[in-house]
Amino acid sequence: MFQAGDEVLITSCEDDLRAVGRTGWVIDEVPPGPLTEGRWTVHGAGLFIGPLLCHTHELRKTGKNRRR
Repeated sequence: MFQAGDEVLITSCEDDLRAVGRTGWVIDEVPPGPLTEGRWTVHGAGLFIGPLLCHTHELRKTGKNRRR
């Protein structure tokens, strides 16, 4: 489970393959629902990569949090 501000490593991403291997942060305040098909919104993966929608299994926490 992720929280808003958690930094994550993108291990795979159906939404945009260019994001694989990059880090970003979760921006969702609540767990994802049917609107995003259960995917988390991740921002900051790259200058030319917009916000991504990633499944839980495609992300790994780095232990950092942007809100602390």
